[in-house]
Parts: sequence; structure tokens; C-alpha cells
Amino acid sequence: MDTIASLFSFITTPVSWVIVQFHKLYGALFGDDTGWAWGLSIVSLVVLIRICLIPLFVKQIKSTRNMQVLQPKMKAIQERYKNDKQRQSEEMMKLYKETGTNPLSSCLPILAQSPFFFALYHVLSAIASGKTIGVIDQPLLDSARQAHIFGAPLAAKFMDSEEKVSALGASLTDVRVVTAIMIVMMSASQFFTQRQLMTKNVDLTVKTPYMQQQKMLMYIFPVIFAVMGINFPVGVLVYWLTTNVWTMGQQMYVINQNPTPGSKAQDQYLNRVLKSVTSHGEVRGRTRRNTVKRIVAKGPDRNDIERKFITGLAKLGLAAQEDGTVTKSEAAVLEAEGGAAPKRQQPKRQTKAKRHTAATPPAAAKSSVSTGSEAKTSLEKRDASQDDKPKPADKPAASGSSRQAKSGQRKGPQRPKHPSKK
Repeated sequence: MDTIASLFSFITTPVSWVIVQFHKLYGALFGDDTGWAWGLSIVSLVVLIRICLIPLFVKQIKSTRNMQVLQPKMKAIQERYKNDKQRQSEEMMKLYKETGTNPLSSCLPILAQSPFFFALYHVLSAIASGKTIGVIDQPLLDSARQAHIFGAPLAAKFMDSEEKVSALGASLTDVRVVTAIMIVMMSASQFFTQRQLMTKNVDLTVKTPYMQQQKMLMYIFPVIFAVMGINFPVGVLVYWLTTNVWTMGQQMYVINQNPTPGSKAQDQYLNRVLKSVTSHGEVRGRTRRNTVKRIVAKGPDRNDIERKFITGLAKLGLAAQEDGTVTKSEAAVLEAEGGAAPKRQQPKRQTKAKRHTAATPPAAAKSSVSTGSEAKTSLEKRDASQDDKPKPADKPAASGSSRQAKSGQRKGPQRPKHPSKK
């Protein structure tokens, strides 16, 4: 541990200085030698560090989402170049460069916290050993050694002997009970943080090995924290429990306000937006308008949850606009009432006779009508004169013309066929 402490000795003094400044503030409220003053100083150190790390956390969220989206392409590259590891690595790096993804971005917050974590560990170890460190002089050292959190000294560990705990003015039972509770809370907060990430903020339409790895980490990380926690001083357990609770709350906020597309959290978020639009008739809040704007920009590439949201707006008679707002839409009202937007009616195809009649001039049409009526009158007279003539008894009743009449053909003179149809 001395080797690790020497590696992070450059940051020990700044960390001890920050703790002392917070201790002055809380010491004026709770007393200089109380566990509240020193414990809240460590909590405030965590809050200050995590606020500074918010930009890295945003990069972590983006990197994690990009990795989820790239998993199918990465798997295809691995299958294509499974016998050429060098080409496989080159294609992976090319894919990362094209999409602007950094695989190490997901580890940046943890890596950035490591120096502060080891510096705090070194400060608390020095307090337990009765050594001054950084800006913590002898009076501050004596005050820190007297500080207890629920009966457990800041520098005490779960595995400490009874003599060492007694030297810090506490009992071994109190130390082990307090440290055990804190270790369980630390592991539980880590498990819940990873679980809400896997159950709510993962695109359920993409099944990749990355999801299986995250599921394994959900169970492995709490075990690692539990094993390592028995060797952490109470002050470090306060630090790590605080940072886990901060991570859990920060992630919960991100999941509720900016969920991963295609996840269960996105469905719940868009349902809340739709309910707000139903109540107020508009999209309230810049974050929600930006979300609607991204959904509109996707067009046909929307997932099922986003299409469900657009359909819900249509049932309300609203249409999402490119700027993230919603407006009244008659087409959306008709679509909601009738189930689909009215389609343009195509004109029915006319028959050849109707098209010929429509193309004929009125005068020609009138003459053709008069000619047809005259031909019909002459045919009727001809038929009547033929009926008046006596028919011979031996002549067959059915002649060729009568057979044609029975077959439904037109009586009278037939129009000659076109030469091409002969």
C-alpha cells in the first residue's frame, strides 16, 4: 500500500486541504471533534469531485449507448475476419473512428476518481497510525482520531484487532456492526445501480454479447465491493457509499429524462410526455421538445415505441413538428377517427363505348341518335310486313337468321368487320 500511496502522493495534500476546509465549516455547526463534522467533510469531498466529473459522466453515457448500437456491426466484423486478428483490429478501430466512439469513455469516471480514492485512503490510514499528513497537523490529527460515526472511528476497519480498535477509543463490536452495515449498503447500491441500467435503459431489440457482459457485472461488482470493503477504513466506506448513492441518483435522472432509444425507460418517458401534451395541449420543457425533435428527424427509422408516440399524438388530432412542438392537424383528426387518412379516389375506368360517346361531337351524336331511331323504325316495319306474309307449312321454323336472333345477335344489317380482323 505504501507503493500505491507514493504514486498518489501528489494529490494527498489537495485532498487533505479540501477535507480541512469542509471540517472548519461543519465543525462550527456540530463541533470540531464530532463524527458529523468529519463525516460530512468526506461526503462534501465526494460531492465536489462528482460535480467536477459530470462532463466525463456525459461522455460515459454517450459511449455506452454507442457501444450498444455498434454491437451488431462489431459482431459482423468478428465473424468476417475471425481468422485475421490484425485486420479485425483495424476494422474495429476504423468503426470507432467513423462513429466517434471511445471504448474507454465508459471507464473515465472510475479512472478519474481513483487518485482521490487512494489519496483519501492514505490520509485515513495515516490518521489511524497517528501520523500527520498533508495539511493535517497534530491538533487536527487528534480531533480526527476522536471522531466516531455511530460509535466507529473514522480510521477503524472491519479486520482490525481489538487492541487497535481500543486504541482509537471504540469497541470491536461497534466497529464490525457499523462497517458490516455500510459494506452491505455499498454493495446493494452498486447492484441496484447496475440493475436499473440493465432492466430499464437497454435497447431490448438488440441482443448482443455486450448485454450478457453487463448482466455478469451486475452480480460481480457487488461481490468485489463486499470483499474489498472489509479492508477499508470507515471513512473510505463513507466515501464509497456516498459516490455509489450519487451514481445511482445521477443515473436515475438520466434514465428518466434521456432514456436509451428502444428501452423500457423510453416507453415510460414518452407516455409521460403524451400525458402532459393531453393535459396542456403542448410540449412543455426544452428537454422534451428536443426529444420530439429527434423523433421527427428520424422519419421512417423510428422504433416501435416512437411510432406508438406519433400515433398517440395523431389520435389527439396533433402532429409533431420539426422544431419539437405540436400543432393541430386535420389529417391527424381524420386518421384518428377513421383509422387512416383519406386516400385520393382514382376515377373509374370507362368502357370503350362510353369513351367513344364522350369523344363524339354533339351534332354527330344527335345525328347518330336520329339515324338509329330511323333505322329502328324501318326494322320494325320490315319485321311487321314479314309477319303478315303466310309461311309455308313445309319450311322449317328455325332459319339461320332466327338462330342468330336467338343467340342474342343484333337484328338488321351488320357493320362490316375491320380488314385486320378478317
